[in-house]
Amino acid sequence: MRQLTKKSKVIAVAASAALVAVGGGTAYAYWTTTGTGAGTATNSAGGGTVVLHANFDAGLAPGNSETVTYTADNSSNTGTVVGTLTPSVITSVAECLPAWFTVTAKTSNAAVAANSNGTEVGTGTLTFLNSDANQDSCKSAVVTVTVASE
Repeated sequence: MRQLTKKSKVIAVAASAALVAVGGGTAYAYWTTTGTGAGTATNSAGGGTVVLHANFDAGLAPGNSETVTYTADNSSNTGTVVGTLTPSVITSVAECLPAWFTVTAKTSNAAVAANSNGTEVGTGTLTFLNSDANQDSCKSAVVTVTVASE
């Protein structure tokens, strides 16, 4: 075997250093994997809760009817829809029977915008039925239509 000269040794060391600098010392890593997954979330209560109101003119007398306008207030940041309205009648005087009144409600899935008040969501009719009984107790009664929505 032939012996390297001092000049050859310097060249060999320089060449080795150049290889390391140029790419001989470059390394990289990566991982591969496989898998599956799933997630779930629970939604909040749709558009939140709305406050419903039933409005009708005063002066209802036996045998007469008044138009009822149903409105909704939505204080949430999300719009919602009011579905079927279910109205009922209560009175402030026990002798003024709620059975003497009928009330209807028509709605068509009315949209109620976020942060809104007084949005009309339906209409109906409140009727004070004639009875063979004395209905004078209703003269001083407050008749209230309550309404709920599904």
